Amino acid sequence: MQQPPLELRVISAREVRELLPFGECVAAVKQAMQGVSAGNVLMPLRQFMSLPSGDGKLAWMPGYLGEPECFGIKLLSLFPGNPRVGLSSHVGLYVLYESAHGRPVAIMEASALTAIRTAAASVVATLALARPDSSTLAILGTGEEARSHIDAFQAVRPFERVIVWGRNPDAARECAEYALGAGCAHVEVAASVAAAAADADVICTVTGSPTAILFGRDVRRGTHLCLVGASIPSSREVDDDLVTLSRYFVDYRGSALAQAGELLEAIKAGRVTEAHILGEIGDVLSGSVPGRLAHDDVTVYKSLGVAAQDPVSALLVYRHALERGLGTVAEL
Repeated sequence: MQQPPLELRVISAREVRELLPFGECVAAVKQAMQGVSAGNVLMPLRQFMSLPSGDGKLAWMPGYLGEPECFGIKLLSLFPGNPRVGLSSHVGLYVLYESAHGRPVAIMEASALTAIRTAAASVVATLALARPDSSTLAILGTGEEARSHIDAFQAVRPFERVIVWGRNPDAARECAEYALGAGCAHVEVAASVAAAAADADVICTVTGSPTAILFGRDVRRGTHLCLVGASIPSSREVDDDLVTLSRYFVDYRGSALAQAGELLEAIKAGRVTEAHILGEIGDVLSGSVPGRLAHDDVTVYKSLGVAAQDPVSALLVYRHALERGLGTVAEL
């Protein structure tokens, strides 16, 4: 019997951004994270292949989510030096499959998908763990993820004041201008990480730093932090003191114990044990684990980006692309 033609919808980065509104993505990621903690997922740990020349890597992240049922794989090249020449450090593709017969239905640009779903996850965690009266957001970092976080919070949970810090003053000013353009009411550029943290109620670290830039002494009581930038065991954005003093939550326990550099270093130093992970964010969302207990708790959400976030976000993109006739259809 002749097989029906295999049609793939190819969706560009511009179309991904157009088809994946933050409000919808936040709702979808929240559902996915509850699915993760309920065990309704298949998520092999992210794998890397280091390339023999330079510091480039090839990474792949397959994932399956049971509700809504969807699965796929993300293929990324990671070249940390790319931003110096105006390119994204994460470049790649996401392949989405339909669940009935396992046929691929879409290929989409993965950097935009990753940036949006990662920022959406930070919003989900902030809504669950930050003080309700939080009014000041600090963004540490100035790259694509910094801008995506600004857009996500502005769309779903706006702050009265946004503070931006970056190593490069020009990049920090450009990021601040972007925040103003995104509709943030009051935006400042901080001269140092400590200055950015001093007045912040919520801090998002989205840097490429391999070593700690934020210290326990810099963070005031009651702050919530989303630690996003470091995603391999050899990288960290905060010190042992900050890990130790916090109520520490993760997106997925298995990946945190394998890849969360801040936590692994604190364990190695004897400051904490694996039991310092109080729960996954899905546990907090379901009510099975308490999040913030007191006004002056320092809460941490360690975001490594789990594979369940990708297919649920890609499914939204694909459905909207079908509705609006966007993307380029290719027959294989």
